Amino acid sequence: MGSVVDWAQSGAKIAAVYNREEENQCPSIVFFEKNGLERSSFRINEPTHVTLEYLKFNCNSDLLAAVVRGEVFDTLKIWYFSNNHWYLKQEVRYSMEDKVKFIWDLTNPLKLICWTLGGRIITYRFVWVTAVIGNSTAFVIDGSKVLVTPFPLSLIPPPMSYLSLEFPSPVRDMTFCSKISQNRLAASLSDGSLCVVELPLLDQWDELEDQIFKIEASYCGINFGPLLHVAWLDSHVLLGVSHFGFGPSNCSKRASPDEDVRAGYYLQEIEIRCSEDRVAGSVTCSGWHAERLHQLYLEGLVIGIAPNTLSRCSAFVQLEGGKTFEYTSKMGLKRGVSLQRCDDMNFLSTCPRMDVAPIQGYARERPLLLGLDDNGRLHLEGKILCNNCNCFSFYSSSGDGMITHVIIATKQDLLFIIDVGDIVHGQLEKYENFVPLVKNKKGENESISINIWEKGAQIVGVLHGDESAVILQTLRGNLECVFPRKLVFTSIINALAQGRFKDALHMVRRHRIDFNLIVDHCGWQAFIGSAADFVMQVNNLNHITEFACAIKHENVMEALYRNYASLPCLKGDTSLAYSEPKGTDSDNKVSSVLMAIRKALEEQIEETPARELCILTSLAKSSPPALEEALRRIKVVRELELSAAADPKRLLYPSSEESLKHLLWLSDSEAVFEAALGLYDLNLAAIVALNSQKDPKEFLPFLQELECMPTILMQYNIDLKLQRHESALRHIISAGDSYYEDCMNLIRKVPELFPLGLQLIGDPPKRQQVLEAWGDHLNATKCFEDAATTYLCCSCLEKALKAYRACGNWMGVLTVAGLIKLGKDDLLLLARELSEELQALGKPGDAATIILEYCGDIDNGISLLVEARSWEEALRVAFLHRRDDLILVVKSASLECASMLVGEYNEGVEKVGKYLTRYLAVRQRRLLLAATIKTNEQSMGYLDDETSSQASSNFSGMSAYTTGTRKGSSASTTVRTSTKGRGRQRNRGKIRAGSPDEETALVEHLKGMSLAEGAKCELKSLLICLVMLGEEEIARKLQRTAEKFQVSQVAAVKLAGDSISSDIIDEHAFTLDHYIQNVRKELHISDAFSWRSKVLV
Repeated sequence: MGSVVDWAQSGAKIAAVYNREEENQCPSIVFFEKNGLERSSFRINEPTHVTLEYLKFNCNSDLLAAVVRGEVFDTLKIWYFSNNHWYLKQEVRYSMEDKVKFIWDLTNPLKLICWTLGGRIITYRFVWVTAVIGNSTAFVIDGSKVLVTPFPLSLIPPPMSYLSLEFPSPVRDMTFCSKISQNRLAASLSDGSLCVVELPLLDQWDELEDQIFKIEASYCGINFGPLLHVAWLDSHVLLGVSHFGFGPSNCSKRASPDEDVRAGYYLQEIEIRCSEDRVAGSVTCSGWHAERLHQLYLEGLVIGIAPNTLSRCSAFVQLEGGKTFEYTSKMGLKRGVSLQRCDDMNFLSTCPRMDVAPIQGYARERPLLLGLDDNGRLHLEGKILCNNCNCFSFYSSSGDGMITHVIIATKQDLLFIIDVGDIVHGQLEKYENFVPLVKNKKGENESISINIWEKGAQIVGVLHGDESAVILQTLRGNLECVFPRKLVFTSIINALAQGRFKDALHMVRRHRIDFNLIVDHCGWQAFIGSAADFVMQVNNLNHITEFACAIKHENVMEALYRNYASLPCLKGDTSLAYSEPKGTDSDNKVSSVLMAIRKALEEQIEETPARELCILTSLAKSSPPALEEALRRIKVVRELELSAAADPKRLLYPSSEESLKHLLWLSDSEAVFEAALGLYDLNLAAIVALNSQKDPKEFLPFLQELECMPTILMQYNIDLKLQRHESALRHIISAGDSYYEDCMNLIRKVPELFPLGLQLIGDPPKRQQVLEAWGDHLNATKCFEDAATTYLCCSCLEKALKAYRACGNWMGVLTVAGLIKLGKDDLLLLARELSEELQALGKPGDAATIILEYCGDIDNGISLLVEARSWEEALRVAFLHRRDDLILVVKSASLECASMLVGEYNEGVEKVGKYLTRYLAVRQRRLLLAATIKTNEQSMGYLDDETSSQASSNFSGMSAYTTGTRKGSSASTTVRTSTKGRGRQRNRGKIRAGSPDEETALVEHLKGMSLAEGAKCELKSLLICLVMLGEEEIARKLQRTAEKFQVSQVAAVKLAGDSISSDIIDEHAFTLDHYIQNVRKELHISDAFSWRSKVLV
């Protein structure tokens, strides 16, 4: 055991160096628990004679650095622990004369400081770069090996891998280029060499599994030194950063054509060529040549390079401070190299993690350039998208490289899926600042974020297109694959919009999405036009059967998946054209869709037993189930089985027993048995009953009884059992006159059959009986008017008279009495009885008409007209018969009524003022209280218990509804012009002083005090009567009093309506006198005052 030892900052483990030179092996690093027990170890993979010094953990204890002294150069090595394996992530070489030493930053776990004997101090700021690139292929650096795993083929967590690439020396940086026909990986090694390897397409990787490929260094005329920030500009052009004149690269000789080149950072544009013939499906590991095309000096430190895939041979270069430049090769410009500033794409601070999201549409020519700084802020074009971002990635719904969603994992371990459109249009409010919500809004079922189940998990990649998966790596190192609903729905909708029904159905089944999404995404009517394409593409009867069983009436895009209803379906897609099949119900989604599927099955799929079972499923799952049609199909198969001839079609259908069991499995057995009875096939019904495991005692006697009946009676009894009453009526009528009583009993039992019975029965006497029975039914159900009309049709006049009398139609009674030719005395008696009945019903006007016209009783007639307040008619009749005494009766009654109305209208004016005053006081108190609460920074309208109680008490003390000792009672506000209470509209409910709804109740009460239309007519009639009797002054007084009341009531309602929508307290504007003046200006044009007489104004 050597003397180099270090204790991790977390205190969980101790690292020590174990020298194995005596065993002729390289040194090892051994880890001990704090109690001294050995935990694990690994070898540093160096020659046996090297020594290891300065072993140090970083402040997070997840990185371990050491200096290895060799015979030719010294190296600084950095390891990372994950999934019980130590990965060599970086190796930096120094010359032996430098005697390099280092120390980790005490607060920044990714910052390391080195110094040499020559006085040079170098600061390294590392950044974690997720190496899942292009076509979702993962590359993991482990020293001189790169572990390769294509996630679309297998989800293998490191240190395991699908295949591995072994390089001559440890890898410092790498980049991958995935084109249509080429997959190339370039790696910059610690010894300054550059390696390139070409991999086949993913569908040709089957033979590469578990293989190790040794990669040769490419031939370079010039040693660039270790390249950093390597990126592909094109499939044969690389861009990287090298540094001359300082840094650790001095350990190797730099062969530059310009010996006087100044020290600093340079952009190196390198062309890659292969001199060997490439074999399709194999890995090209050698024969690569690298040639520098251009070198550009940079003024500052390069933070990162991100290729711009929207422009040929272009990349974005970020310098320290977040300054962004766009580098364009001469191949892209067809002229000199360009490095242009992009001030509109600058970041607010340095962003070690930078990536480009190429987007299509949105009226943009440039892609989105996103950067993540050390403080977790996600930058875009001088703005901050997220303040607590942990990592991010991109997703392309079409898989063509055009990004549609940005995926963000926050420091609170929440996963957000953001639409690119929301970023471009600045509509990020819906994501609630990317912080965890305390609770969702009322009515929302969907959270805008996904909880990451393990703290600290990182997004390492996504599976684009239909896969729609996000791959997370936990702190332990294992990989987990999640399928966010938003990405899944986007993929399904895209597939449906493109007419890829098979892919859409596969995703729906895989992710357990409701099958109705396929039907409802653009409306089920549109799907019907595409049913044939759906069946032809899916071409799997089991899947189609599963789909048919899941169809339901509910629109899932408006209910279950309403939060995804905004996902677009492409307009103008010919696959979505709608043409409704014949015989479909335009309002029945289930039946229409299943009928379209059934028609497509019959046209597109060849006849097989499986197809027949699928058709039976579509019939059984229709709404309502088409069981009779399904049984007819089974009946055809059964007849083929019973026929002696060998029909080749027999092989194209399942057995009748199998079909029947399938139908019974899908449907209620009792419904299938009744459907079989409905076909009037007793044998089929017996088979259904036996296969549904019914007790023979339940059905056999009934079937035997039916079998003994004549056919027409058998059908009639079956219809009765199935409650098919119309069919039963048709059958029993066709059975003959001997069953007429049964026919009438059925009609009486089911009154809805009366119209059909009249159509089917042609014999006049029997029709008369049907009509009389119908009238009796209507009379029993208290439909007296209809009953009387029906009795008249069958000449049952006595019953018609009773029906008219029962409904209070006195004119109908007296008319039918004339048809009967009732005697004079009987008619007089009937008229008096009707008059008394009408008086009891509160219809004195109608009673007066009967008394005057049929009884000739003038005195009682005038009395009834006065009671009915038909003043003009009463006066006319009195003058007609020249009865001065009756004229005096009318005059005295009219004067009495006018005096009573004057008093009530005066009282009404007083009450309108009182209620309006109370309303204004309540309103003012409410506004003052609201202003006080707002001043105290409380929410509008919110009161705590004490404030509510105090306000209620204050309001109660202001009550205007109590008089005398009747505390809490509400005074009546109904002013009546007669004993029947027809003066004004009734007041609804009571007003409780101090209650929360007192203000609204007061307004409603004021509205309820308006003059009813009947009261206006009676008032106008009374005014005319008074004028005719010479009481002009009384009439004028009555009109002015009623007008004053109505003007006050209308003005009060208008004042309340204007003030209730305003929060301003204006004692001068909201006054009753002001509004009364405004109302009086409009009297001559208002229909509400049409009852007035101009001469009495």
